Amino acid sequence: MKQQLTILFIGFMTFGTTLNAQFRKIDTTMKIGKAGYKVVCSNKSETKNNVSIAPIGFQNTARDVMFEVKGRILKAEVDDLNNDVFPDLVLYIYEPGDKGKGSVVGISSINNESFAPIGFPDIVNDPKLRIGYAGFDSFLLMEGTLMRRFPVYTSDSADVKPTGMMRQIQYKVQRDEKEGLKFKPVRSYEYAKQ
Repeated sequence: MKQQLTILFIGFMTFGTTLNAQFRKIDTTMKIGKAGYKVVCSNKSETKNNVSIAPIGFQNTARDVMFEVKGRILKAEVDDLNNDVFPDLVLYIYEPGDKGKGSVVGISSINNESFAPIGFPDIVNDPKLRIGYAGFDSFLLMEGTLMRRFPVYTSDSADVKPTGMMRQIQYKVQRDEKEGLKFKPVRSYEYAKQ
């Protein structure tokens, strides 16, 4: 019995350590060809962190930027998201807490001379996609599209339970006349969690 309790305690300690280990310091350079970005973030605070992004292989007019994100960065990826042959950057940001609610910060290269933000919509503003959403997001870039996946929960706020289904949303970067570039959901579907 004592050995089982020790194993159980070690298991919980490992789980807690693994959860915190996901948010390590980010200090990476990612490129497509000769151009890309150097991203640095300490990820020390659960609530807000400063991010530094330096363009690599851009013309001399491109400058480093620093900004604050609410939460921690789990991962950064580079791909050509708007089919202009220049590298675009995404950062996956997670809010404080154990719900794993994620968001995306996107940056688009403008002819490797400068860069501009890519807006990402809040899922709670979409009446169709927010049904059953409770967090636990995972993100992935795949062939120029952004994929978001999360478990679907019952929408009864009194007793929220997993339904056993997963929802996947595919986003494409599109130009918005007023706001510049923006991730827009172009497809979503649900499937049974395995």
